[in-house]
Amino acid sequence: MSVIVKRDNVGIFGRMNVGKSTIMNLITEQNTSIVDETPGTTADSKVALFEIHGIGPVRISDTAGADESGVLGEKKKQKVKSEIKECDLVLLVVNPENEGFGLESEILDEARELGKQAMVIYNLFSEKGSDSVKEMEASFPVLKMCRSIEINALDFPERARLIEFILNNYDRRKSAPELLPFIERDNFYVLIIPMDDETPQGRFLRPQAMVEEYITRKWAYPVSFRMDLGTARSENPEPEIERFNRFLDSLSIRPKAIITDSQAMDIMGKWCPEDIMLTTFSIVMINHTSGGRLPEFVNGIKTLDKLQKGSRVLIVEACNHSRIGEDIGIVQIPRILNKIDPGISIEHNFGREFYENPDLEKYDLIIHCGGCMVSDQKMEARIRDLDSVGVPYTNYGVFLSYVNGPQALKKVLAPWGLEGLV
Repeated sequence: MSVIVKRDNVGIFGRMNVGKSTIMNLITEQNTSIVDETPGTTADSKVALFEIHGIGPVRISDTAGADESGVLGEKKKQKVKSEIKECDLVLLVVNPENEGFGLESEILDEARELGKQAMVIYNLFSEKGSDSVKEMEASFPVLKMCRSIEINALDFPERARLIEFILNNYDRRKSAPELLPFIERDNFYVLIIPMDDETPQGRFLRPQAMVEEYITRKWAYPVSFRMDLGTARSENPEPEIERFNRFLDSLSIRPKAIITDSQAMDIMGKWCPEDIMLTTFSIVMINHTSGGRLPEFVNGIKTLDKLQKGSRVLIVEACNHSRIGEDIGIVQIPRILNKIDPGISIEHNFGREFYENPDLEKYDLIIHCGGCMVSDQKMEARIRDLDSVGVPYTNYGVFLSYVNGPQALKKVLAPWGLEGLV
């Protein structure tokens, strides 16, 4: 299983030819970005995965100059805005000897609007650069609201000053909430893993592996149960019911909770004993990657009862993968929506398609996956976009629990203390 390391996202922004790539190379101590005097050399963001002692793992992006004209320039500007959304720290590089700082003000306004921390790096190209800093700050007071440093990016010894400046002034974002805050030491926790046609050989899916590792790290006992959904949904489910109950009874300690694949909620909503807590992998992940905003995904599901012919629903998956068999996003959720009303219009966005969707406000409901394959910053940026256009959103796990009845949703929310929202 590939591991996604939690990283702070640092973006380097500014107009063309102010030394953004040079700053990138200075921080990483390598030729990460191509440096050239030709305007527009950086056509797309260059990314480096790096570790800054005192901060930890970081993802540094050298973005394209946002002041290029024409169609390509407009595309670069939109890309820059997308990068700002996903940043924890915005480093604005400024050549104080330039004229007109409308673009710089625009970048800082965008950062402030999104609640991003911003710092200004004045890259001095000549001895009169420092004098120009005072003049421009007098003309653009917004620059005074950011911590700033003056350096010559071509002078390698300046690196130590720059790193120290970042360490002294960067307020790290709050860490993600606990993956499973209800885990108790020396208790069993059951993972319901059907292993359908899309399950890869040789490994668990990332949410399954994360949950297993987390439970073990908390000195508790994760136990996997592969459920036969075909038998469980057949006219004679008794063999699978007996097999499941026999499994539970074989454990020396009564399991504290069950974490199930969302697509098995039609079964587990009925089979899970009252004395055992229940939730889903998808709910676990969306709460974690969204920074604890599970209540907002729960509130969004209430829109489902208002959908009718002509309503538009967007199903969003953060990653791209081979979709075969009874895929949740392509097959199962659309099938349920068609039962609610065959006149509901259903669309899909996969991977980066969501960022490029200019009409988010046209949807009546957005149903998002668990977001297990994107960073917390990307998920938070997606939520910020939806909040800005006022579109209700929910999640696969919440959706597939709710359609099995309010009691099923209350059951999976109880471990999070949110059953009162239903």
